[in-house]
Amino acid sequence: MALKLKIITASTRPGRIGPIISNWTADQAKAHGKFDVEIVDLASFDLPLLDEPNHPAMQDYQHEHTKKWSAAIGDADAFLFVTPEYNYFPPASIVNAIQALVLEWARKPAGVVSYGGISGGMRGAQELRALLANMNVMPLKQVVPIPMVFGDITEEQTLTPNEEVQKGAAGLLDELHVWAEALKPARG
Repeated sequence: MALKLKIITASTRPGRIGPIISNWTADQAKAHGKFDVEIVDLASFDLPLLDEPNHPAMQDYQHEHTKKWSAAIGDADAFLFVTPEYNYFPPASIVNAIQALVLEWARKPAGVVSYGGISGGMRGAQELRALLANMNVMPLKQVVPIPMVFGDITEEQTLTPNEEVQKGAAGLLDELHVWAEALKPARG
């Protein structure tokens, strides 16, 4: 049975391009062939700011939106976070969503596909990786930055990045698979 890879679209802003980047990332992961791939769009969960009365480590969720979010994340073997950079940081929406859960993240590897201007979202990706490590996630050092991303989006609303970005995605997926296989017994 293939490992389950959840590609998380981090941005929830109106007019966002995150779904375009997530679709491209999912296509790369499917072509890689070692994962069952699912896109999880954070915008579809409408998570408010940490509104559960109990600590998330208890998994005693009272609200349907948290239960739905937990179910979407809990069965994953690995994650790819598709995130823009807002003011040198990942979006508040993904920080909130990560902190809304605890055990669902534990002992799973994660990679980051970031996008933005000249830095390709690398500063935000670095902050996101630090948060993930503190949540007992194994954040990979490989990040796939997509600089000046708007120039890579076609009129058909698809992403057409350069060859180096594509090679980076393939390398990230290879490494993510190694870690997902290695960590699976640790979650048993």
